[in-house]
Amino acid sequence: MIEEVRRVITEQDIPPRGVLHVPAGSLFTPSARDLARERFVEIVELAPEDLARLARPETTIALGSDHGGFRLKERLKPVLDELGWTVRDVGVHEEKAVDYPDIACAVALLVAEGKAALGVVVDGAGIGSAMAANKVPGVRAALCYDRASARNSREHNHANVLTLGGRLLTESQAEDVLRTWLATPFAGGRHQGRIDKITEIERRYSSWTPQNSKD
Repeated sequence: MIEEVRRVITEQDIPPRGVLHVPAGSLFTPSARDLARERFVEIVELAPEDLARLARPETTIALGSDHGGFRLKERLKPVLDELGWTVRDVGVHEEKAVDYPDIACAVALLVAEGKAALGVVVDGAGIGSAMAANKVPGVRAALCYDRASARNSREHNHANVLTLGGRLLTESQAEDVLRTWLATPFAGGRHQGRIDKITEIERRYSSWTPQNSKD
């Protein structure tokens, strides 16, 4: 499981103004403290359950990465802030080795439970996180690598979790994918019937095991 670590607040986490709510016990870099004072940003520490209550699910996006995606995750957080999303960062909060299935599951659960409207997971290639996230019922995770795949995954497949390869995409490429993915609505229509079939497959095999399958 993910080892509990204290979140490190950097300059990128400091908003232009207002109040910054952070998990209790968070660590601040000196430059982050200086920037908060310069911008007159009030810092309020809250317990995790109190932080969760502040966020409206429909404007909340779950975000996570393993060590291979940590740097890109941190670069994408200001983009999400700019677009008006409340980010629930499940980790990692430092470039420390973790197992990507734990992170992908944490993001996927927030989406499946309705605590976040969408999720984004970044690992080295994005493939493993997509596999792990898709094991959570109700999640449709898509690995996207350009604008076309991002647009298709939302418009046709109603993807609710995006996975990215932190070692395969540049920062600008990843930002393009993210912006396109978030800006593209589900088209519905004929595509809804196909999504319903995905859901039915998920329901049908939710308790399936090789032992109880028929020849």
